[in-house]
Amino acid sequence: RLKERHFSLEWVDDMKTPSGRIHVGSLRGVIVHDLIYKALKEIGVKAKFSYVFNDMDPMDGMPAYLDKNKWGKYMGQPLYKIPSPKIGFKSFADYYAKEFIGVFNSINCHPQIIWSSELHRSGKMNEIIKLFLDKVDIVRDAYKRVVKKERPPNWFPYNPICEKCGKIGTTNSYKWDGKYVYYRCEPQMVDWARGCGHEGKIEPTRENGKLPWKLDWPAHWKVIGVTIESSGKDHMSSGGSYDMAVHFCKEILKIEPPDAMGGYEWFTIGGRKMSSSKGIGSSAKEVSSILPPDVFRFMQVRTPISTHLDFNPYGDTILNLFDDYDRLMNSYFLKIENKLPKGKAGEVTLDFARIIELSEVKPLPKSRIFLPRFRTMVNLLENKKNVSDFFKNQKRSSLSLEEKNLVEERIKYARIYLEKYAGKKQNNNSGAAAPKLLLSPKQKEFLKKLADNLYRLKTEDKQQIQQLIFDAIKETNVKPKEAFHAFYNALTGKPYGPKAGDLIKQLGVEKVVGLINKSEKTKEEKTVHLFPILNNPEIFSIDKSMLEKYPSLNIGIAVIKGVIIKKNDLGLAKEIQEFVKSQENLTNEMIGSYPEIQSYRKIYKEMGLDWHSKRPSPEALLRRIALKKGLYEINTCVDAYNLIVMKHHISSGAFDLDQIQFPTVLRFPKHDEEILLLGDKEPTKYKSNDLAYFDQVGGYNIYFNYRDAQRTAVTEETKNILINIDGIYEITRKQVEKTLKESIEIITKYCGGKVELAGIV
Repeated sequence: RLKERHFSLEWVDDMKTPSGRIHVGSLRGVIVHDLIYKALKEIGVKAKFSYVFNDMDPMDGMPAYLDKNKWGKYMGQPLYKIPSPKIGFKSFADYYAKEFIGVFNSINCHPQIIWSSELHRSGKMNEIIKLFLDKVDIVRDAYKRVVKKERPPNWFPYNPICEKCGKIGTTNSYKWDGKYVYYRCEPQMVDWARGCGHEGKIEPTRENGKLPWKLDWPAHWKVIGVTIESSGKDHMSSGGSYDMAVHFCKEILKIEPPDAMGGYEWFTIGGRKMSSSKGIGSSAKEVSSILPPDVFRFMQVRTPISTHLDFNPYGDTILNLFDDYDRLMNSYFLKIENKLPKGKAGEVTLDFARIIELSEVKPLPKSRIFLPRFRTMVNLLENKKNVSDFFKNQKRSSLSLEEKNLVEERIKYARIYLEKYAGKKQNNNSGAAAPKLLLSPKQKEFLKKLADNLYRLKTEDKQQIQQLIFDAIKETNVKPKEAFHAFYNALTGKPYGPKAGDLIKQLGVEKVVGLINKSEKTKEEKTVHLFPILNNPEIFSIDKSMLEKYPSLNIGIAVIKGVIIKKNDLGLAKEIQEFVKSQENLTNEMIGSYPEIQSYRKIYKEMGLDWHSKRPSPEALLRRIALKKGLYEINTCVDAYNLIVMKHHISSGAFDLDQIQFPTVLRFPKHDEEILLLGDKEPTKYKSNDLAYFDQVGGYNIYFNYRDAQRTAVTEETKNILINIDGIYEITRKQVEKTLKESIEIITKYCGGKVELAGIV
């Protein structure tokens, strides 16, 4: 499409204000524009790639890592005039910009660097600044039409640098006579800096000041000649910076705005969008030190620009990333060996190879090389084994110089992973920690069988060891995935590890048997439950046929009597508001990655439901937060337990106990059974494979946790309630118990009442 424009030059550009350590999220833009530039060059289009550092912007936030007593006096001053935190750099902006340049150069991005202060100093911005001032009526009208913001008649689009205090962030222009801008340095204009009160006039030329951001951006496009510049989704929204810039391009500058390529999604760390000036998140330099440059670039190249990229270095993210990189490297090797599979598989392989080519930092191998698995390397280092010898034996020949260098590089990053991230939890409040694995009877039986088989083993041949593992799986009829989770958890404390045969050989059979036995004993000793098993079918039970099909079901049950339910409560509203605020960076992609949500989606699929149109209740609630739609206010009981649902991603239900006729049961519906759902006028017919709760009257819930019946709805008239918590698949008894406990606590906190019964079925 771009080639067909037949421009004499395509100028690709990106821009950033160097207000502190530049966060890793800004690399998304660098990579996107670098890929566009290189793609244009490949198809024979003449192109340039530049990166603008907008160092004329004011210091408008105090980075958390700087001493505000020392640096506070510079707030409001242009970044290029503030001294550098370190000797050897021209300015504050120069120091942080060059740190960022070093990072993107290291991942093979080499744009031409343009400093906004130099553009102003050269006089190249003069005419455009005057043009905007002359066309101020059009500018004000655009603000009114596009962003619905009224600009007063004495507002002019220019921020002078105060001649007295040197600040640019506190000046307000109120008059333009064709030569001079008249301004005041306002003491109360912003809350992050104080103006000195000076009033003066200044020519809007060179370094005397700059345009406001929404005009400054298109002004740079005009001066530089930019034809392509994408941006993050925050700038691309309706009425956002790009929308305004487009209007100014067409109505004042009389140029076509650069192609934004639809914009790109954010790059976050652990679900958080980051800010350079506030010191939130991780800097590009810090995050780039976690991964080799080619793997770091690969992580970004492989993610479509319309997809939110969230990198959480804790857990197995890094291990999986290296595995993915090696898998795509194999596709690259197949391509250069001319061994592509036929048909669709070949197309996919070719796409994978292309991702590797676009991820190139140092020259790619000219022929296939041995790739030492990073996951195995981590385990070897953890167990103090000789890494080079292991991979030499695995390859069954000596390592080439290129392979030795790769081993050494990965050892370096494996040590970083082990030191900083392996087995550690992210230090944030975004959600509950991953639960420890509680073994099912089948998993315990498998481990016992494996230990017995290994104990009788007379040789440590890897193939024989591997066969023993599969024999134990077959003999105990456990699912392979569950077997390996139990195996790795016993040996490494994690649900993953290197190949099982390799791991047993590394540790030695005797040690492995000891770890398995110790693991079993420890788990039995440490498992303490919050609630007992409720073996009372007169209250609630799970139908045998359902339990046979879904043996992982864990249902929490409680009865609370004497509740007083109100329309709302200020304390509860505050708790909900605080939770919503803590989730301000929540995205639909993040919600979909939660194991609990995935478990519910899985059961919905089993029931033949499309979870895109019928969302499990925790997902539906969290999506309202992510989409900024606000939460419904029902009553103090429903709102209270919904808060716990959102916190733990586990669905709960509360029902009017006085409308329930015991016993209740979770079962499959019978032929022609139907339910009148809350808010509906006509009943809904159950399907034969639906999971639903029934009492002696009929169903009081549909699709496990989707919607409830009208007749059992909890209202302000309800005095007694029945609670159920829905656990299945990866949702463990421990999680169900915690959700039940907190649901009981918050309901009794805001509704009172006495707990008559609580347990797990």
